[in-house]
Amino acid sequence: MQSKSIFFLVPYPRDKAPSQRFRFEQYFNILIEKGYTFKVKSFYSKKTWEILHREGNLVFKVFYIFLSFIVRIKHVFASLFYSVVFIHREVSPIGPPVFEWILKYVLRKKIVYDFDDAIWLPNYSEANAGFHKLKSYKKVNKIMEWATVVSCGNKYLSEYALKFNSNIVINPTTVDTFHYHNRDLYNISKSKGVPVIGWTGTHTTIKYLEFLIPILNKLKDRFDFEFCVISNEKPILDLPFLNYIKWSKETEIEDLMRFDIGVMPLANNKWAKGKCGFKALQYMSLGIPTIASPVGVNIDIIDEMDNGFLCETEEDWLKSLVFLLQKSENRLKMSESAKLKVHSNFSVSSNSTNFISLFNI
Repeated sequence: MQSKSIFFLVPYPRDKAPSQRFRFEQYFNILIEKGYTFKVKSFYSKKTWEILHREGNLVFKVFYIFLSFIVRIKHVFASLFYSVVFIHREVSPIGPPVFEWILKYVLRKKIVYDFDDAIWLPNYSEANAGFHKLKSYKKVNKIMEWATVVSCGNKYLSEYALKFNSNIVINPTTVDTFHYHNRDLYNISKSKGVPVIGWTGTHTTIKYLEFLIPILNKLKDRFDFEFCVISNEKPILDLPFLNYIKWSKETEIEDLMRFDIGVMPLANNKWAKGKCGFKALQYMSLGIPTIASPVGVNIDIIDEMDNGFLCETEEDWLKSLVFLLQKSENRLKMSESAKLKVHSNFSVSSNSTNFISLFNI
């Protein structure tokens, strides 16, 4: 067993899920440079992942999930050949923390436990209401207790984790401002058309946009602008001027660069407080002034009137959007400040030493 070897046990296939891409996958080259070796094993294989995202075929889906559990047993015992096990969110999506217990008490492994949401709280869509009953949300508490070190995405999550483990590292979600979230790498010039207000996210978080509908409709009476949504599913919103772009990893950055203003409305609840501000980081890394709800880590990311706005009431949102829509100069003043804030505090380069420290156990 090598002293600098890591076994990543993660839910999703590599390069598929934002939580994995921007919490640890983008550090793989740095791990190699630092002399680490590692292996990544996901609960869902690429084939299972594709099947689960197709409509129907319930029996087929159940069979492949069962098969995933069988394969996961092999993964757990393969960890014997590595010095550290890195668990992102959970070893299996269903049931109690049996695999984690084996890793801790049978195989005696050092565990780095990483999460970026308030995953101890039930949070599910109506489409997955039946599935969520099979989950064991409170297992998160046990996994934290058994971990050697707990990696949390923000201060709110770390405060909860401290109830179960004293060895906590705040490891923020970051973006790669050199090789990926970098406008200079893309030969795309912003057209001189109407300004674009934009939002990106999955269909599960589109519900937060409902708050903005009356605000955007009021603005449309005064300004000519486009509202753009980048998502995996087309939203059903009462906005006739909405422009939908289907999310694609291949065009992700180019599509985001259409935005002149990025928005991130959130509800002020426990689940939202656990979120790691990823939308704001994406916008700001590309020099896009951002308006967000003052929830969770957003208050640490956005500096009022410097690189964006923190807005709570409808009046706050309306006032901030008017300011940014009125003059392109207002947006340009915030652009460089936004990029600098992310590069200095929420980038791979600024966080790499902190990330590597997770494995000094």
